[in-house]
Amino acid sequence: MTQGPLTTEAGAPVADNQNSETAGVGGPVLVQDQLLLEKLAHFNRERIPERVVHARGAGAYGTFTVTADVTRYTRAKFLSEIGKETEVFLRFSTVAGNLGAADAVRDPRGFAVKFYTEEGNYDLVGNNTPVFFIRDAIKFPDFIHTQKRDPYTGSQEADNVFDFWGLSPESTHQVTWLFGDRGIPASYRHMDGFGSHTFQWNNEAGEAFWVKYHFKTDQGIKNLTAEEAEILAGKDPDSHQRDLREAIERGEFPSWTVYVQVMPAAEAATYRFNPFDLTKVWPHADYPLIEFGKLELNRNPENIFAEVEQSIFSPAHFVPGIGPSPDKMLQGRLFAYGDAHRYRVGINADHLPVNRPHATEARTHSRDGFLYDGRHKGAKNYEPNSFGGPFQTDRPLWQPTAVTGVTGETVTPVHAEDNDFVQAGNLYRLMSEDEKERLVKNLANAISGVTRDDIADRAINNFRQADEDFGKRLEAAVQALRG
Repeated sequence: MTQGPLTTEAGAPVADNQNSETAGVGGPVLVQDQLLLEKLAHFNRERIPERVVHARGAGAYGTFTVTADVTRYTRAKFLSEIGKETEVFLRFSTVAGNLGAADAVRDPRGFAVKFYTEEGNYDLVGNNTPVFFIRDAIKFPDFIHTQKRDPYTGSQEADNVFDFWGLSPESTHQVTWLFGDRGIPASYRHMDGFGSHTFQWNNEAGEAFWVKYHFKTDQGIKNLTAEEAEILAGKDPDSHQRDLREAIERGEFPSWTVYVQVMPAAEAATYRFNPFDLTKVWPHADYPLIEFGKLELNRNPENIFAEVEQSIFSPAHFVPGIGPSPDKMLQGRLFAYGDAHRYRVGINADHLPVNRPHATEARTHSRDGFLYDGRHKGAKNYEPNSFGGPFQTDRPLWQPTAVTGVTGETVTPVHAEDNDFVQAGNLYRLMSEDEKERLVKNLANAISGVTRDDIADRAINNFRQADEDFGKRLEAAVQALRG
């Protein structure tokens, strides 16, 4: 903002910004004081509805650089040659907490990357965990209701949390991850990121591949114990946001090495478990990590509200060469994220600088609505037209997926080794003895707050099915806490 006389929002100079107009000295304030009314009215509307989930967050700009040739798998132009750079904006977040919540809490972290590519914005909206609690988006509102404040008590209730998890055995893998050491990252810089879902890559020849993204932190993994996090959350609720901002200010630019797992599309139908199940990982022995990029954050936002709070991400924002998979959680998110932002920020949220494509122009026939900036001027708003307006390319962004059967509510197809407990047990058995002790302690502390024995028993039984030792130790720890 340039220096000069203070003005109203309409540009008129302000004579006095210290005193309201009154009817005489000490008299009542006059309604004709338009500066006062303008400032109060604007202040009342400065906040927009916070995100229902991922409300608490921080973000930064940076670059993504291609480090390996992946053109055999995808025709996306921003991945077309080694050394190619693309500007990015990355928003980190917690899931359940509100806008004023502390950073150092046990919760998954959002890891949402916006790539400002020459073919439009590509949004990869993931987490710091490779799996999730549920596999079907129809259960997402129910799950989040258990994590938010109870409608009667106004607090998060252990009964609700473990009742849902106990009745949803597919959550066992993610809960084991969440209550382990990586459940509370020491900072946003010291955690990995994942696309989590399965996505499609397709190449110039029209071949399709299923892929999973991995962002491995170059700073090393660092976590907080429950005791450390409790102290930090009280002393510095903004700890993670502050750490990210100050690291970039110091020139210590955080970075992640980016990998992809690639499965030929034809292998999905006969793979030993459902490769589109968000509660499972693909073993690296089956599909090794392939390095293809480096992501670095090197610029802080100038205004948190304009660039972090009003940033929007949608898994439906694809570019040619990348597309969705039949993952039922992803399919629901393709609608839900865009719809949430249209409600929260407005129908023209994509006009804001942080959300606009940078290297290309958005050419649409959409007009009007809240915050419409008149960018189209008098151009025609329909298609087809004979006035030189935008036209379709006739080439889809991704390859079609073959489907068979009848419509209706369906259970996800079962593969030979589909099981809700195997991977949770594998994760537990990978842990050191100290890690197992902390996992059991964290879970026991949480379950001990459950008021009904049947809810606690059912939750513990899920972990017993994952690993007998896991369940046995957890049961003993809960009993000890409950006396």
